[in-house]
Amino acid sequence: MPDEPKTLDPTARPAAIPAPAPAPETTTGPTGGPASAGDAPAAEQAGQARPAPAVRRWTLGLVTVGLVLAALNLRPAITSLGALLEEVSANLHMSGTVAGVLTSVPPLCFAVFGITAPRLARRFGPAAVVCAGMAAIFAGLALRPLATGTAAFLAASALALMGIAVSNVLMPVIVKRYFPDRVGSMTGLYSMALALGTSVAAAATVPMTDALGGDWRLGLGVWAALAALAVLPWLPVLRDRDRGPAGGGNGDGARTGESGTAPRGATPAGAPAPRVTRSRTAWALGCFFGLQATGAYITMGWMPQIFRDAGVPASTAGVLLAVTMVMGVPLAFVIPRLATRMRTQGPIVVALATCGLAGYTGLLLAPAAGAWLWALLLGVSNCSFPLALTMIGLRSRTGAGVVRLSAFAQSVGYLISIPGPLLVGVLYQHSGGWGLPIALMGGLMVPQMLAGILAGRDRTVEDEC
Repeated sequence: MPDEPKTLDPTARPAAIPAPAPAPETTTGPTGGPASAGDAPAAEQAGQARPAPAVRRWTLGLVTVGLVLAALNLRPAITSLGALLEEVSANLHMSGTVAGVLTSVPPLCFAVFGITAPRLARRFGPAAVVCAGMAAIFAGLALRPLATGTAAFLAASALALMGIAVSNVLMPVIVKRYFPDRVGSMTGLYSMALALGTSVAAAATVPMTDALGGDWRLGLGVWAALAALAVLPWLPVLRDRDRGPAGGGNGDGARTGESGTAPRGATPAGAPAPRVTRSRTAWALGCFFGLQATGAYITMGWMPQIFRDAGVPASTAGVLLAVTMVMGVPLAFVIPRLATRMRTQGPIVVALATCGLAGYTGLLLAPAAGAWLWALLLGVSNCSFPLALTMIGLRSRTGAGVVRLSAFAQSVGYLISIPGPLLVGVLYQHSGGWGLPIALMGGLMVPQMLAGILAGRDRTVEDEC
């Protein structure tokens, strides 16, 4: 990655561009207002980042609010269930294996439905797809408490997870498209919101359930209200139907860093989208994403039960999971900004994996005695997720490349992560303890580290394709 160029003053007129002639006909941009910087090839070719016109600031404000609210809703459907998994399993008569299947449903849905996101974004626009995704989350979370059997519960969960899947893929795309000069900052912002939603749902679900009479159905159902709120900011943005190349990114412009200028070797406007399946970096990034997702979903699905079986009270186990998740709030903002300033992201990968190995070792040897320390270490390790999202933006130069790489890496990654939670449930049921499952969790840190080092090398998928 080239050295960071100096940040441009967004209020200054670029010296290379003469003052415009008076009163030319205004070009229409993607939101119906004057054309934005992403619509101005001359500005891009001059290597300058033009600020969005004043008439589009309301759109950028709504998109920012929408990103934060959407990110808050990308994990409560999962972590709220993890906190009440024992009650749900008992009420719906699930075995340990079936409960393991339930914890494997999120990555399965993310893999199956996430691959459809680029096509949907091309057809309807990424903002419209995210809005529909939030509506699907609301519907699934509202219907889930009404289920009287395992099949109905799984179907309602799948509906919510479908909305999460398409939104997962399009978050980096929307950031690249609307904020091409602030990729690290905006990725950090929504990653921080994602971590906050994850941790709050883990910590608050059990106390809210107790306050509502101990009914797990009410405890899970309250999260539908947050999803309904997340639909609202996207409604005024729905007229943004600019599909661009592959439905997202920042048009055909070059990959940009925090400063908003294109790096050397930038892909010219109109370049075709790369065939990411031919890229070794894309495959390494997919493997890294999948292995970190495996650890994250095992943690979200089984960590409270590990602590409860070690003698920790249910409410405390939920708080411990929340501690693990809340570590991502500050680190999810710091890590993407740090990653965009480094030529390679391998050192960050190694540091996070080392914390994971230490946490799983402690969880194996003294789960109750050092519970708070292990929760902190695993929380640091789980910050591989915002790092993976940041690397998606760094490993492609164009908006079209980002949307394809995001869909590929996340779909491949979530396919890789499907067996993990299920295997943990099977090992737990048949071994009668947590020794083998925790050993498996720790062992997966090694290939995750290797894949992350390869994915973090200073190259792009366009170079390899």
